[in-house]
Amino acid sequence: MLTCVGYAASSPTSPLTPFAFERRDCGPMDVQIDITHCGVCHSDIHTARSEWGPASYPVVPGHEIIGRVSAVGRDVTRFKAGDLVGVGCMVDSCRSCASCEAGLEQYCDAGPTWTYNSPDTSFPVEGTHTYGGYSRAVVVDEGFVLRIPENLDPAAAAPLLCAGITTWSPLAHWKIGVGHKVGVVGLGGLGHMAVKFAVALGAEVTLFTTSPGKIEDGKRLGAHRVVISRDADAMEAEANRFDFILDAVSADHDINAYLALLKQDGHMVLVGLPEKPMSIGAFSLVAKRRSLAGSAIGGIQETQEMLDFCGKHNITSDIEVIRMEEINDAYDRVLRSDVKYRFVIDMASMPATLEG
Repeated sequence: MLTCVGYAASSPTSPLTPFAFERRDCGPMDVQIDITHCGVCHSDIHTARSEWGPASYPVVPGHEIIGRVSAVGRDVTRFKAGDLVGVGCMVDSCRSCASCEAGLEQYCDAGPTWTYNSPDTSFPVEGTHTYGGYSRAVVVDEGFVLRIPENLDPAAAAPLLCAGITTWSPLAHWKIGVGHKVGVVGLGGLGHMAVKFAVALGAEVTLFTTSPGKIEDGKRLGAHRVVISRDADAMEAEANRFDFILDAVSADHDINAYLALLKQDGHMVLVGLPEKPMSIGAFSLVAKRRSLAGSAIGGIQETQEMLDFCGKHNITSDIEVIRMEEINDAYDRVLRSDVKYRFVIDMASMPATLEG
């Protein structure tokens, strides 16, 4: 076994504290990774606090993992010691259902094995669950390890493995590119990546935000236009304009106001996850044959394509690097939307042992 130190929540109300645990030995198809950076996702907070259903404690969060390969199994062919690699939200799937065979492991019929808080059938001890990237090292099957372009800043690349692929996947699926008018709703961890990607793909991009203070930042990130969504007249002026709208807001909001901005046959896709069900007016859809869809992360192949695109165009996330012991304060700041736009933990600050 590989003894590892991480930070874990022991209950829905407890802070994250140092925690020692074991990972499996590096098997024939496994890649062992020394973690250098791990992004902080709002999903980490939801899970640690059992807000998406009861969690299995202790919870070691983290699914935006960047590191260097330290060892590989005897049958591994794609990676070698020293490679810069990443691990995203999944570490396994059934690999045999229609979704998996299509390279859409995120929609696996049996449910993917998530990077943390999933039953870990690969661990020798029955009943164990997965532990995430708030830790010194991780062991992952080769099939779920991603190559990170060496020209990218490893810290700023970490959020690409969740926030990046979550916004890239729908843009890729609906083939967004030159000639498309795209709206992005919300400028946060997801929204700022959506703006960067849509611009790089050649679309005309309009950012919708409730905050006038984000106008300049939206333009800095590449948005061609910024609309304050609280301004009823400004919103009305955008009616029937957009081919595609990506909604990256997880707070309660009126999506009918945005559906009205779509052209005939336009698409609106949800990647934010509001806690309460949303009300959708039928006329918002049928009047112009508009569609409303949702999208999760991408599969492994699509995630690698996104990373390669980022390497070619030098796209990373806007981040604030923190030390491991600052994680609880970072959680509080995420809840206050006090970050531009993603926290990333420098794992050099993680103690090697519980004694430091």
